[in-house]
Amino acid sequence: MLRLVSVSLFVALASIAAAASPPIPAVEREKMLGEFTAQIGVLNRSIENAPGDPALYSRRGDRRLFLGRFAEAVDDFEKMIALNPALDAPHWRLGIAYHFAGQWAKSAKQFEKYHAYDGRDRENGIWKFLADVKTNGLEAAQRSMLPYTRFDREPFPSLYDMFAGAKSTDDVFGGITERKLTADGAVMFFANYYGGLNEEIHGRRAKALALLREAVSSEWGRSAEGGPAYMWQVARLHYESLAETKP
Repeated sequence: MLRLVSVSLFVALASIAAAASPPIPAVEREKMLGEFTAQIGVLNRSIENAPGDPALYSRRGDRRLFLGRFAEAVDDFEKMIALNPALDAPHWRLGIAYHFAGQWAKSAKQFEKYHAYDGRDRENGIWKFLADVKTNGLEAAQRSMLPYTRFDREPFPSLYDMFAGAKSTDDVFGGITERKLTADGAVMFFANYYGGLNEEIHGRRAKALALLREAVSSEWGRSAEGGPAYMWQVARLHYESLAETKP
C-alpha cells in the first residue's frame, strides 16, 4: 500500500508541476543558449585555421545539438569521424544526434557499434531501443533489445525492464521508493527522464511532460558535469520538443 501511495502522490505532484512555471528560468535558458551561440562563433574561426582537427568538430557538434541544430550536429560528428575513424564506435553522441535529426536507422546502428565497444552501458541499449521504436514499432523494438549480462548503476536495470515491457513507469518509481533512493539526485534525474520517454512512447503525453519537466528541473542535472551534464541538455531538448508539439 505504501508503494502505491508513494507512486500516486509522486505522479500527482509531477502533474501539478508540469502546469507550473518553466523547468528553468527563461533568463537562464537564454543566457545558456547565447553562450552556445557565441562558442560556435569561436569554433568556426578555429576550424578555419585548423580544418583537420576532429576535436573542434566535436565541440561544435555538441553546441549545435544543444541549440537544436540537429542536422548540423550530425555533419560535425560525421566530419570528426571522417578525420579519425577510430572515434566512430564510441561516438554515442552521434547516435543521439541521429535520433533528434530523425535518422533513426542510423541511430540504432550507431548504438549497436557502441554496444560492441562498451557492452555495459545500459543507456546505449535504451537509445538503440528508442530508435527501433521509431522505425519498427514497440513490439519489434522490445524483441530486439540489446542483451546485458552485468549489473550497473541505479536505476538503469529497472528502466531497461520498463522499456522491455516487464515493468511500468510507476513500478520503477515504486522500486526507487522501496530502496530509499528518492534523495539520490542522479537516480531521480534518470528515472524522470527515461520514465517520461516511456510515457511518451505509450501516448500518455501529460504524464510524459510532467516527468520530463521534473528531469529538467533537477538541481543535480543542472549542476552536473561530463556525461550527466550532456544528458541533462538532451532531456531539455526532449522536454521542449514535446511541450511545443500539439496534443
